[in-house]
Amino acid sequence: MGLIIKSNIRKVVKELDKENSIGSVADEVETSLERKFEDVLRDAIKRAKANKRRTMLARDL
Repeated sequence: MGLIIKSNIRKVVKELDKENSIGSVADEVETSLERKFEDVLRDAIKRAKANKRRTMLARDL
């Protein structure tokens, strides 16, 4: 899919890691996040369809 970008993951981890204890992010994190994100979107699509809407809303997530 290509929505998750490793450099952005690193930036967010650096911002969230206040103790600065995480030095790097493995390649597998990008792949795993991509899969989780796809699952979230699939579920949101199902909810929108179940509610007979063509627009996915934040509440579907």
